[in-house]
Amino acid sequence: MDLIDLHTHSSASDGTLRPRELVEYAVKKGAAAIALTDHDTIEGLPEALQAAREKGFELVPGLEISADYPGGTMHILGYFIDPDDPVLGRELSRLQEARRERNPKIIAKLQQLGIPVTFDQVRALAPGQVGRPHIAQAMLQIGAVKTLDEAFKKFLTKGAPAYVEKFRYPPEKAVDLIIRAGGVAALAHPFTLKFASPEELRGIVSSLKDRGLQGLECLYPEHTAEQTHRYSALGQELGLAVTGGTDFHGKNKEGVDLLIGYGALRIPYSLLEQLKRLQPGRMP
Repeated sequence: MDLIDLHTHSSASDGTLRPRELVEYAVKKGAAAIALTDHDTIEGLPEALQAAREKGFELVPGLEISADYPGGTMHILGYFIDPDDPVLGRELSRLQEARRERNPKIIAKLQQLGIPVTFDQVRALAPGQVGRPHIAQAMLQIGAVKTLDEAFKKFLTKGAPAYVEKFRYPPEKAVDLIIRAGGVAALAHPFTLKFASPEELRGIVSSLKDRGLQGLECLYPEHTAEQTHRYSALGQELGLAVTGGTDFHGKNKEGVDLLIGYGALRIPYSLLEQLKRLQPGRMP
């Protein structure tokens, strides 16, 4: 079976492999295709696309936009986006500025908690935009935590003592940006929404579908078999394409490998074929 990965990150956001290295690793792993979906940025796409052309490899240009959602965490994946779309580029610049404003605030909170991390230490660990994974790396480096997972769970995740909110676009705006850049929008890892019931999730996804959402990420390393089945059934009920990916970050996400996640994940090429049929033309 030809395997793909529709959710990956490079050093342009918070992965550890450069965009070119990510493509080379995918080729080495025998992937049929991958999507590069960096957080709130498309800066890694030119390098990745060039590497893919040189290798004769199929790379889907994408991104992952963090959306404003009070209950939990909502990310919207975009596939087949035009990296040169001026509106998308302008709006992503605003999101990247929000990240830059947040990082010193997180570090200040950590220092108040007695963790002597400095911005210079964090910046040295980030080839691209600085994010929480780089702060977690710095915490690990100075011995403040034993694992990256511990850094997030104890300090950096939403609700933790060093967490700082940042500006995000409403979900509808995130979906619209993707569509207007010629892309297909999909809701990432639904479990992070922290919904109270299946009915609540259905309402959220249905509302997003009315605004243009066309896919639902059902195959994901942290989904249980029950969640995978439930989300796939919901996607089928609402007429959404099933997507899947590992959320690969290289060494920044411990134990998660490209194509297979924690080892058991398998994402068939047929899911990408389904997404291709949904690809819209550029909107005016």
